[in-house]
Amino acid sequence: MANFGFIIDNRRCIGCHACTVACKSEHNVPVGVNRTWVKYIEKGEFPDSRRLFSVMRCNHCDDAPCVEICPVTALYRREDGIVDFDNRRCIGCKACMQACPYDALYIDPQTHTAAKCNYCAHRVDVGLEPACVVVCPTQAIISGDLDDPESNISRLRSRHQVTARKVEKGTLPKLFYIEGDTASLDPLGTSPLDTGSVWGSQVRGVGHHAPGAELATQHALDRLGQLLSLGEQQAGVSPRLIEDVRQTLATPPRRAYDAPKKGVLWGWPVTAYLWTKALAAGAILLPVSAVLFQLAALPRWVEFLAIVIAVLFLCATGGLLVIDLDQPKRFLNVLLRPQWRSWLVRGAYIITGFGLLLPLYFLALLLGGNGAAASLLRLLLLVFAGLSAVYTAFLFAQAKGRDSWQSPLLPLQMALHAVILGAACFGLCAPWASGEWSRLLQLALGLGLIAHLGTDLSDLFLTHSSEAAARVSHSLTHGRFRRLYWSNLLVGMLLPAALCLLAGPVWLPVAAILAAAGTYVSQHLLVYAGQQLPLS
Repeated sequence: MANFGFIIDNRRCIGCHACTVACKSEHNVPVGVNRTWVKYIEKGEFPDSRRLFSVMRCNHCDDAPCVEICPVTALYRREDGIVDFDNRRCIGCKACMQACPYDALYIDPQTHTAAKCNYCAHRVDVGLEPACVVVCPTQAIISGDLDDPESNISRLRSRHQVTARKVEKGTLPKLFYIEGDTASLDPLGTSPLDTGSVWGSQVRGVGHHAPGAELATQHALDRLGQLLSLGEQQAGVSPRLIEDVRQTLATPPRRAYDAPKKGVLWGWPVTAYLWTKALAAGAILLPVSAVLFQLAALPRWVEFLAIVIAVLFLCATGGLLVIDLDQPKRFLNVLLRPQWRSWLVRGAYIITGFGLLLPLYFLALLLGGNGAAASLLRLLLLVFAGLSAVYTAFLFAQAKGRDSWQSPLLPLQMALHAVILGAACFGLCAPWASGEWSRLLQLALGLGLIAHLGTDLSDLFLTHSSEAAARVSHSLTHGRFRRLYWSNLLVGMLLPAALCLLAGPVWLPVAAILAAAGTYVSQHLLVYAGQQLPLS
């Protein structure tokens, strides 16, 4: 069986956009979105300047993260290595767009489903080459079977040193570049486009969420400075290379033309969904734990109230999930046509199981709530509430395109969100609660906030997994989000923690309100800051 891939020969590419036009014509791709596009990078200053062209598109990865995260098998890998899609199944969740490190997917503004380059599979099936390959006037795009040693693409790959984008992601991409330039292939290697120029205005686009999109990038000065230092220290490095690096430091590479930005894909509905889900889970975790482990004497009405709160906020969670879909009428595909590797599917079944246990527990409480059945239900609720609180961390980890979401602390942070919101919810009722239960709420809320504050501040001292993750952290502490970030640490975490641990129970409702608001802001920063850097 074949294993199809692409090679882009940058020695031949003239940036004519014939591949983009052919792709749009072949697949009726709407204006404002692209399956194939050409990125222009300028280096140097006139008259010592040059322009680089790089064709961007799907990499048809052997280990495609978009296939793994897709909850309904709308994306799938064929036996010949082509990553194809079926827009009849797509629910428009945009998870594939977050998972793809190469920015290859988009939401079609006409069908409201995901789409991308599919290697012109319909042409390949009848023995033809992809449209972009046929139309390229300089034969800069080469397609073929990578496993066939006699194919043109295999011979080129064996004779030339080729590069690929973001191989560190472990996706095994099959789009290779001959003489690929780092400034062009690395999305963080160039400064943002000037959207006021003729060419720069292209990034405004009409794609999904494109109006008003703001994607922050920075110059690659630090990286080039390290390269310069390394070149001077090591013997045998070409002086011409060192001089070239010096010139690049003086005039960083610039984007001259690029595809429209997609903007923030997961917006306020995702932030609100994280908040309502954490509150529903926390409302059960605390009272059930108090009863199971005899942490405090609990009035029976607290357990009934916990069930009511959990049901209401679980319903809100489901509603927010559906609202965020571009094809909400297909939501049941997640449950009826599941792709089990996706944490969207696993999470949907966890929440469904959690929701089914709640009325059973309510019935058990009506019957007395002291038997073996009630104890078993409490144990099951503890498990499902805990899973509901943390599963989104594993969903975010499947979004490999967003480096800041790969933090190993994310499951702990989401568990703490549930504890904080659960304690805050019951903290509002503290004046009517028993002293023992009120003290437990104070302790849970205070320690939960301190622990969360510790995980946030640890980000300042831990080594980041990538430059992209480091830049997101910098945007929180010193960049565009700094005021909201530091204000939230003080007012949304430190102040309510102090009120819980140092003041009397009379201040618990105030601390609860501040903590609930602070948790929402933390989740907002997690969602939004992680999506600010470009992927291509």
